[in-house]
Amino acid sequence: MSGESESATKTTDITITQMPPGDPRLKEFVHFPYRLYKGDEHWTPQLDADLLGNKLLGMQGLLMPDHPYHRTAQATHFMAYRNGEPVGRVSAVVNQRIDEYWGGKFGFFGFFEVIEDYAVAEKLLDVARDWCKAHGAEVLRGPGEYSNMTHERQACLIEGFDQDVYVEHTYNPPYYAEFIERYGFSKAKDYVAYLIDLTQPASERLTRVAGLVSKRGGIETRCVVMKNLEAEVKLILEIYNQAWAENWGFLPIVDWEADVLVEALRPIIDTGLIRFAYHDGKPIAVLGCFPDPNVALLPRWKWYGDSDYVRLARLFATRRHLPRVRLMFFGVVPGYRRMGTDALLFDEVLQYAQSKGYHWCDTSLLLENNDLVIRASEFMGGYEYKKWRIWDYKL
Repeated sequence: MSGESESATKTTDITITQMPPGDPRLKEFVHFPYRLYKGDEHWTPQLDADLLGNKLLGMQGLLMPDHPYHRTAQATHFMAYRNGEPVGRVSAVVNQRIDEYWGGKFGFFGFFEVIEDYAVAEKLLDVARDWCKAHGAEVLRGPGEYSNMTHERQACLIEGFDQDVYVEHTYNPPYYAEFIERYGFSKAKDYVAYLIDLTQPASERLTRVAGLVSKRGGIETRCVVMKNLEAEVKLILEIYNQAWAENWGFLPIVDWEADVLVEALRPIIDTGLIRFAYHDGKPIAVLGCFPDPNVALLPRWKWYGDSDYVRLARLFATRRHLPRVRLMFFGVVPGYRRMGTDALLFDEVLQYAQSKGYHWCDTSLLLENNDLVIRASEFMGGYEYKKWRIWDYKL
């Protein structure tokens, strides 16, 4: 479906309304999931400011037209209503950068949330499909946030519904997968997560291999330096963009994304959890873990509400006492991947995390066929505990 923001289509008793970036009604779009997940002990939403912006907090909202994302993408949003009550939402996007990098014509559906009613899901997927096709897409992929690049919140949870939601993880009811596949989507790729119990000693094998690499010499490591954070983030992205270039779903991170990353992570960084490796003075690898802010940001469903200010106050009060971490990125540049650098960095970070009293480490999202990183996660004592899926639909 395409047209003006006021356009609406009525099918039986389901009304679909379109909302372009910046539409005032997007506040309802953002708040709809609170109805869907009310009282859920795992669901942890983004801050409203991440999506709608907040001048007081100095945050640009992703759904606002002045957000840098919209410089190279076209996006719109749809809400489904029944008898005036919101019953679902979805976004539709085409992104010029993605098409140019991968040489295809992709459309993406995202922010997908719906009550347990296939008829509503079908109408939402219909409008996302039609809008993307009208904007030149040949494949519809999703779900995600706006799209399905490796550094975005993305995919549909299909295993691990009883587990905690770590930062940047997506979470949804089990019936989403059934609805999407019933519509006709086919699996494109799965991601998995591994969980490491940090209260247990590191494996003897990991410690032994790391010791041998250290003794052999040639590789030096260091922690991130907070006073040089902007430069450090650029170095992380330089390594990341080399190490991940051939991975499915990869898109190089650009400067504005680095700036957003710096501001988002600054309050929770524990410098001992982010390590660089150098070979003969050249940066060849980086490993980044972060204390999980979702411990504090999880809604409490109290009478005083779960506004951004309440949740952020809770985070700042507890940010030095968060019990778990997420390993968000690890990469070794091509040509340096069989030197034991991974074992050395993993061992150092695990030892540090244990010394600081962290209890759990989640490593994710790992491509299902990324054997190198999956083996490394198992090497660290991890076990698979979650799985997400992305689907494609030919237009």
